[in-house]
Amino acid sequence: MKNLYLIVAFLFLAFSACAQEKTPETSNTGTLIFQSGFEAGSKVIAKGSEADIIGTDKSFADHNDWVNDLDNNPDIGNFNLQYQGGDSTMRFAKIIPEPGNPSNHVLQFWLDQPNVDGSKGRIQGNLYGKKGMKEFYQSERIFLTNDFNTVRTFPDKINWLTIAEFWNNVTWSQTVPYGFRITLGIGKPVTTESDLYFILDAQDCQLFADGSQKYTTLWSETNQKVKVPIGKWFTLEYYYKEGDAGNGRFYMTIQPDGGNKEIIFDQKAITHNTKDPAPDGVTDFNPIKLYTSKQLIGYMKSQNKTLQIYWDDFKLWKDRRP
Repeated sequence: MKNLYLIVAFLFLAFSACAQEKTPETSNTGTLIFQSGFEAGSKVIAKGSEADIIGTDKSFADHNDWVNDLDNNPDIGNFNLQYQGGDSTMRFAKIIPEPGNPSNHVLQFWLDQPNVDGSKGRIQGNLYGKKGMKEFYQSERIFLTNDFNTVRTFPDKINWLTIAEFWNNVTWSQTVPYGFRITLGIGKPVTTESDLYFILDAQDCQLFADGSQKYTTLWSETNQKVKVPIGKWFTLEYYYKEGDAGNGRFYMTIQPDGGNKEIIFDQKAITHNTKDPAPDGVTDFNPIKLYTSKQLIGYMKSQNKTLQIYWDDFKLWKDRRP
């Protein structure tokens, strides 16, 4: 009887091992589309009234060509830098040596005046057009200069200081119905001096024939447990999965340099227009952005401060998961 038990046990283990060999492991690593630390080989160029980044980042061995790997990727749109008005005395994007660490290069966004019709300020990286992605993952390092301490003293709440935006059908084309966007920003929840926090919302967007638009908020969240770091590098990672209320997801983490990674948002909710009968992925988004009101820009200028963000180590994957 003892020998029979041993034989049965042996066969069970052998069967289990065989089954495990035939069952492939699920990979969460996805497919790397592009990566750049804005190092040698990367160059910001003027492109009419806007700008672009070209070249090959020599700090990486592959997936590092701004044109061949990013612009020409069939899954994601062409990259460019958009201002929507103004000149370099009002706003600019430049690759510069990192202040205090000149061996490292960063992309600087500098916004000093409301460059869009005198009503708002905009600097943003666009990835627009081509085939939509239903699932993607993004990572970048961010540094908010010490001038952001003045944002903390702005004498009103801040609900509009956007640093990334994801469009699942845009609102600026009459030929594209069922607009939807997820907006990630930095907020201040009170009118008095306050720490800054990350804010997130999702909206259905309707475009009318006269060019007017209507935005309906579907869900929103403010994380007041984790302060937005100022004067210190931190890494944000985003995950977007297109889906309805049962399987859509937006996930974001933060990791200060030398610190632990924390989850900021994990929204399991609809991530496309509620009336869209056939969602086809995200074709247009702003992976890096500085977009806000003339009131905040004017307040900063009155205090002899400027809105500045440094970006570094941008990476984008298709089908990667947390």
